[in-house]
Amino acid sequence: MKEMRSDQADALNLLRQSVARGNRRVVMQAPTGFGKTVLAAGLIEAARAKGKRALFTVPALSLIDQTVEMFWDQDIRDVGVIQATHSMTNYSKPVQVASVQTLQKRELPRADVVVVDEIHKWFKFYEKWLCDPAWANVPIIGLSATPWTKGLGSYFGELIIASTTESLIEQGLLSKFRVFAPSHPDLSGVRTVAGDYHEGELAGKMNTSELVADVVDTWGKKAEGRATLCFAVDRAHAKTLQQRFEAAGVPCGYQDAFTKDDERHMIKHKFHSGSYKVVCNVGTLTTGVDWDVRCISLCRPTKSEILFTQIIGRGLRTADGKEDCLILDHSDSHLRLGFVTDIDASHTALHTGKPQARAEATGVRLPKECPNCAYLKPPRTAKCPSCGHTVEAHAQAPEVEGHLTELSRKKKLPQLGTKQEVYSGLIQYGLDHGYKRGWAANKYREAFDVWPHCLAEVPAPPSILLLDWIRKRQTYWRIKHAHRRQGQVRETPIQEMQRLSAEARALVPGTLCTEDDLAAFAQ
Repeated sequence: MKEMRSDQADALNLLRQSVARGNRRVVMQAPTGFGKTVLAAGLIEAARAKGKRALFTVPALSLIDQTVEMFWDQDIRDVGVIQATHSMTNYSKPVQVASVQTLQKRELPRADVVVVDEIHKWFKFYEKWLCDPAWANVPIIGLSATPWTKGLGSYFGELIIASTTESLIEQGLLSKFRVFAPSHPDLSGVRTVAGDYHEGELAGKMNTSELVADVVDTWGKKAEGRATLCFAVDRAHAKTLQQRFEAAGVPCGYQDAFTKDDERHMIKHKFHSGSYKVVCNVGTLTTGVDWDVRCISLCRPTKSEILFTQIIGRGLRTADGKEDCLILDHSDSHLRLGFVTDIDASHTALHTGKPQARAEATGVRLPKECPNCAYLKPPRTAKCPSCGHTVEAHAQAPEVEGHLTELSRKKKLPQLGTKQEVYSGLIQYGLDHGYKRGWAANKYREAFDVWPHCLAEVPAPPSILLLDWIRKRQTYWRIKHAHRRQGQVRETPIQEMQRLSAEARALVPGTLCTEDDLAAFAQ
């Protein structure tokens, strides 16, 4: 088996510890490109070392062979397949890869550990399986970049966050991205069905000559010939887009749910060879796709954070010569939902099925459109990173007779866990790094503005989010103390914030750290 990165090994250890504590229903959240199959391979390899059988399920027939190939790359080759009359069908093999579609029609095979890939794609079959007393003591691990399906927390007891999209971008494991919003479709009157736009009504709004022409024209002006996936509403919309690209002299492929496997392989080959510059698709290239995508043309408006994040994730894989992913959002989805980095960080618990607040109430900050070039920039960013256009800020304080009201820029603290979990994680981190006894209490006070009174001094492994927070705090203080030692001239808080932000970006290439983030760390 190939050697894991340190963050992958940390995530696997957290998973093992959870199972060792008696948890039998655990979800592992890891962004696109983290290497969820590597984690699964490590889990299966450990089970095989103890003579146990493992079952890995996928939600689509097209992912069967891809999963088997990835297991072979990890030196796990004693594999059988449960899917129709697949050539690798062999129930005696200790590792079985199964499609959910086939599994729910047959008797479940015996297994000592189960890994369910893309657990956000929920099947009614899962409810019966997860609640079956015969499987009560079998660890069933769900994997997903977006485990935010409503009610998932009713069946799984713990969520482990292996990493975040922003953290992987900072490490250079995912690509940076730029977003432009060239179109603003009028979606008034489109109904919402099951949490997203009614597909038929949405297609009628998006499949118009004006909007389709803008998609093709914008691609020609901004995409620089990048290999592009174009996401459409339905088959008719995707076909129209393909025809307009072809008419403009841009070789373009087409794929939908009815595209056969051999044709899909041909489309992928043409895409990577450059024979196709664009591939228009409907719902088939959102998960399990490892193509070298340099541009996303998003022509399918959505209210679903899961669908939106999965679509954008197709363009975030790194590749040779790829500086960033260009996203041309013709759907207003970014202005509606926010950047994927913010959406990803806002989910810290599984949905229990009970009503929850909308994204705006959970701290997701929506980007702002540059009025000059349509570039989408982080909120409270005056100067456009793309064209340099600066928006003059006009701060206004509420007028109350006889009182002065101060406007605070303090950023809401990320949800790092319960106070006890944070304190226990800090204690363990301090012990691991040989810090003084009071270090954990001081860090706790930085996070919550109070001392850890009445909390048990019991060490516990820190979560990935807590480790990321500690690292960012240490980066901030390291830069700040270095300048203090150099005896620099005292700066105003705003000047210091801007300087530290610039130096943090230089320190961590590709970081998404903004002045707003540094201000939050400083407070």
